[in-house]
Amino acid sequence: MKHVRGPLCSIDLGERTAETEAIDDLLESYIGGRALGTKLAHDRVPFDADPLGADNRLYFATGPMQHSTMSFTGRMSATGVSPLTDGLLSSNAGGFLSRNFTGTGYSAVELTGESDELVIVHVTDEGVEFEAVPDLAEATVPETCEYIEDEHGLGPEHTTVIGPAGENEVRFASIMTSKERAFGRGGLGAVLGAKNVKAITFDGDSTREVEIPPVQMQIHGEAAQADHPMKAQGTTSVAEYANMVEALPSYYFEELSFEGIDGISGDRVEEKKYKKGTCSACAFACKLPTRDEESGLETEGPEYETLMAFGSNSGIDDIVDLMKSNKLCDEYGLDTISAGDTVAAYLASEDEFGNADLIHDLVEKIAHREGVGDTLAEGVDRIHDDLGVENWTVKGMEFSAHDGRTLNGQGLAFATSNRGADHMYAEFYPYEYPLVDADDAFDKEGLEGKPPKVVELENVNAIKDSAVFCKFSRDFLSHERMETLLDADYEDLLELGGEVVAMERHFNNQRGFDSDDDALPYEIPDFEQGLAEYYDERGWNDDGTVPDAALEGGHGAPADD
Repeated sequence: MKHVRGPLCSIDLGERTAETEAIDDLLESYIGGRALGTKLAHDRVPFDADPLGADNRLYFATGPMQHSTMSFTGRMSATGVSPLTDGLLSSNAGGFLSRNFTGTGYSAVELTGESDELVIVHVTDEGVEFEAVPDLAEATVPETCEYIEDEHGLGPEHTTVIGPAGENEVRFASIMTSKERAFGRGGLGAVLGAKNVKAITFDGDSTREVEIPPVQMQIHGEAAQADHPMKAQGTTSVAEYANMVEALPSYYFEELSFEGIDGISGDRVEEKKYKKGTCSACAFACKLPTRDEESGLETEGPEYETLMAFGSNSGIDDIVDLMKSNKLCDEYGLDTISAGDTVAAYLASEDEFGNADLIHDLVEKIAHREGVGDTLAEGVDRIHDDLGVENWTVKGMEFSAHDGRTLNGQGLAFATSNRGADHMYAEFYPYEYPLVDADDAFDKEGLEGKPPKVVELENVNAIKDSAVFCKFSRDFLSHERMETLLDADYEDLLELGGEVVAMERHFNNQRGFDSDDDALPYEIPDFEQGLAEYYDERGWNDDGTVPDAALEGGHGAPADD
C-alpha cells in the first residue's frame, strides 16, 4: 500500500522542545492524512482530554498523493478533539500548503501541551523554532500572513494561521492556510488558540520520494480538459437545482427553498469571478476569486455551503452582502457554515432575517467574543435554549446544506457521521440528485438500500482523506484507479476506511457518545430501522458503540471484550 514517508515531529509547546520519532509501522498500515492522524490521536490523546486543555493534541499530516503532480491532491489533514462537538474530528484544507509541508521531510507533525505566551512555530527540515509574537494578538489572518512574509520571506502557502476567533476560543474557529483556505469544520482553530499558537510555518527541501503510478497523468489531463460547471461556479453550480428540489435550507431551516436564490446563485458568483483559482498541482481550478468592482470588495467564494448559511438561511439575497460575510469569516478565522447557521439562529430569535449590516456586525462580535457575540461563539447546540430556537445540530455541529428532509439518505449520513452534521463525511447527496449514472442513483425519499451505501461512502472518504484526494475527484477517480494509485485492493481500502471510522467512534464512545447522539432534529421515514441496519452493517453494538474487540491495539482497548 502506498503511504507517506518520514518521521513524526512531536512538538511540546510548554517545554519548547521538538523530537522526531520513526513511525514506519504506522505509515505502512495507515497511509497518511486522516487515517494516520486518527490512529495517533486515538492512541495518544487521553479519552477525557479537554478540547481546550493542554492534554488535547493536534496533528497535521499529508498523504502519498502530495508527492504526485496530479490534480485533486493539493490538500492535507488536521486532527484533534473538537471544541464544538467534544469528539475526535479530522478537518482538511486545500490551497498550497501540502507540498511545503512535505518539504519538511516529516510525515506528520504533533502539537502537545500549551505555550505560556503567543508564539509562531517554524517547522523546517533543519528543526523547529519558537517565536514569541505578543504584538500579533488579535491580528487578522491577512495581517499575520503579511508579518510572516515580511519577517521570514514565507508566503501564505507556507502557513497555517488563526485569527482573533481562534485566539478567543470560538468553538467553530478555523485554521486558515493560503489566507483563504480553511481547516474549517469543528473548531480546530480554537485548539491552536488554546495552545497559544498564532501560526505554524512549514518549509524545507527534504520531500521524501514516493513513486506514484503513471495513471496520475491521465487523471491530470482529464481534469484539465473536462467541461464541468464547477470550473466556472465552484460548488455554487448546484444552488439553483438544490433550491428547485427543495433541498436548500432557508430562514434558519424553516423553509426548504429560497425565493431570493437568483440574487446569490452560481450565475451571480460567476459574474463576480475575475480570475481562475486553484489548489496546488490541480488543473481542475474550481476555486472562486471574486471581486465587486463598485465597492472594491475581494474575497474567494462564496462556495455553496456559505451561500446557504449566510445567504438563504439568513434571508440574504444580495451577492455582495454574501461576499462580505465570507471575507470577514476568512479574515477572522471562522467556519462559514457554523458561523452562518449560528448567526441565522440569532436572526430567527430577533426576527431580523435579511439584515446584512447586523450579520456583519455579529461576525465581528463573535470573533472577538464581544457582547452577544460571546454567547453566539459557543455555537447553536449550547445556546439554542437561550435564543428560543430549535437545535439544528448533530453532535453539536451545525448543519451544512443538501437538506436531509428532502434527501433522506443524506439525512441518515448526517446522523451517523462521527464529525456531526457535515455533508462531506459520507457525501451521500450526489446519489440522490440526478448527477450520477442511473445505476448508482437512489430515489431521494426513504432509506431502502441506503445504509450499506452510507457505510461504503464513509469508508472510501476516509481513504480519500488519508491519501489525500480532494472529494471533487469523484468523477475522475474510479475504484480501479484508486487501487492503482494506492497499490491496494479496493476492498482492503474499504476495510481500512472502516477501521478509521471505528477508531473515531470508539474514541467518542469513551467520551459518552452513543446512539442517542445519532439523532436528527426532524423525522425521515424508517429512520430507526435504517440506523439499526447501519450499525449491523458495521458490526457495532445496537447502542451505536464499537465493541473493544473490533479494534486492534489502541489505548483503552483490551485484548478481548
